Amino acid sequence: MYRTHTCGELNINHAGKNVTLSGWVQKSRGLGGMTFVDLRDRYGITQLVFNMEKDGELCRKARKLGREYVIQITGNVAERSNKNLKLPTGEIEILVDTLHVLNSSEVPPFTIETETDGGDELRMKYRYLDLRRQVIRKNLELRHRMAMEIRNYLSGENFIEVETPVLIKSTPEGARDFVVPSRMNPGQFYALPQSPQTFKQLLMVAGFDKYFQIVKCFRDEDLRADRQPEFTQIDCEMSFVDRDNLLDAFEGLSNHLFRSIMGVEINDKYPRMPYDEALRKFGSDKPDTRFGMEIKDLKEHTEGKGFQVFDSAEYVSGIVATGCADYSRKQLDELTDYVKKPQIGTRGLVYVKYNEAGTFKSSVDKFYSPDDLQKWADAMGAAPGDLMLILAGETESTRKALGELRLEMGRKLNLMDPKAYRPLWVVDFPLLEWDEETNRYYAMHHPFTRPYEEDLELFDSDPGKVRAKAYDLVINGVEIGGGSIRIHNEDLQQKMFDNLGFTREEAAKQFGFLMGAFRYGAPPHGGIAFGFDRWVALFAGLDSIRDTIAFPKNNAGRDVMIDSPSSIAEEQLEELFLEVKKEELKKIETRTSGRKQ
Repeated sequence: MYRTHTCGELNINHAGKNVTLSGWVQKSRGLGGMTFVDLRDRYGITQLVFNMEKDGELCRKARKLGREYVIQITGNVAERSNKNLKLPTGEIEILVDTLHVLNSSEVPPFTIETETDGGDELRMKYRYLDLRRQVIRKNLELRHRMAMEIRNYLSGENFIEVETPVLIKSTPEGARDFVVPSRMNPGQFYALPQSPQTFKQLLMVAGFDKYFQIVKCFRDEDLRADRQPEFTQIDCEMSFVDRDNLLDAFEGLSNHLFRSIMGVEINDKYPRMPYDEALRKFGSDKPDTRFGMEIKDLKEHTEGKGFQVFDSAEYVSGIVATGCADYSRKQLDELTDYVKKPQIGTRGLVYVKYNEAGTFKSSVDKFYSPDDLQKWADAMGAAPGDLMLILAGETESTRKALGELRLEMGRKLNLMDPKAYRPLWVVDFPLLEWDEETNRYYAMHHPFTRPYEEDLELFDSDPGKVRAKAYDLVINGVEIGGGSIRIHNEDLQQKMFDNLGFTREEAAKQFGFLMGAFRYGAPPHGGIAFGFDRWVALFAGLDSIRDTIAFPKNNAGRDVMIDSPSSIAEEQLEELFLEVKKEELKKIETRTSGRKQ
């Protein structure tokens, strides 16, 4: 046997027992006639002791061990004189009798500790070493536990897990597809699924009234902290449900995960906030409601005073930072620089200090009197000692900027309690959104989302005002999942395609199989897809999903460990009837290289 115990299970109750352990050398240190080695495996760390007086040759052999050597030892468990109560094994050590080096190791390119000296790209290149770090391993263990709890809970609620195809038909709506050429069907392509959307609807037509799948999905889109080109969804669908039935059902799953994984009881119903209200109050369709600081409209109180920035603006609103009237000029300049960042994109920030004495000091004192500023304070609910921060501009972009400023102030003022969880449903999204560039409507969620029946007449007069039976689960400002009640009859589905600019022929070519299925008794149905990676990251307290995934891609969509994507042999291209335009590729590489420099 390579081991009788793991490196995380021995304790004072095993004292006097002869054991065999195997693992990796975390560190080695010599102190006089003694050598101490920390041995690590997946389960923990155990201290080994080699005594020069007892066995000089064995101790000299131990002193030659390098970091990450794989070794096997036998020895007796003894009580430690200098206990380390931070470790589960910290009360004992192993007095080593035999040592076998199972494999040597080169010096690792970074320290394999909780706090490492390896940068992101280096850690991704040697991800198999990075995964040895306890902090990364714990994330994957958390992911495993969550997956088990999800499967057990949904199975207990009579859901059945069904696998759906990975090689499917490409549809141009939504994000870009990853496409796969078919050798057996020259000139034709599969797509990797962005979600199993049409298949889970077909399962409802087939009579599987409760489906789920923990499924890999793919989107060829620009990356950020909460996106990867391949990601995992908890995909669910139910028949014979309305919106409220479905939200109640998946609050149950959410509460179960909070209880079983985090030890948190959430007893209240999740608030249901309309999309319009979320934008108006928080500047975001995924509001963090752990703190207030709601956006307040000021347009009617700012006009006609000669301040052109406000007079010409479509929208003037602000937030109140409680107790921040003592902010210095440097701090205010930092906030101004923040809202001027390209990703936020405002021209500037107006501030009003409401001093403890009841006086005002603002960046617009030239245009607004103390009485004017008092009206602002009253409208915004500000009190002496508070700081008012105001932005102006086009409604949509300025709301978004205020939402970002609100989050920045929440971070600065430590208002985001990491131990508090505030789940809510954002509901009543617009069904369609207009794109100026292409001069047409697109589905805000996807083309199969059911509109409110009372809004159907707006399809002909004002499609942008049609509300969708769509919903997102938002927890602490993170969109954990989203879904909708689906269209389940052919006529309404065709009307949806008409409003999206599809011809009858295009709709039939892309989705004829689904339209045909609706002719055979499709039940009312709806569903939701949760971002599994995001949920794990939320519970792990991470800002990025990357360390919840064993082998993630970097921000350029590359796996730097296996050097993928990569070119393929000319013979493979010929088999697939493909040709790489090398001259065009050189032009792209030149442009990309110039941007990097």
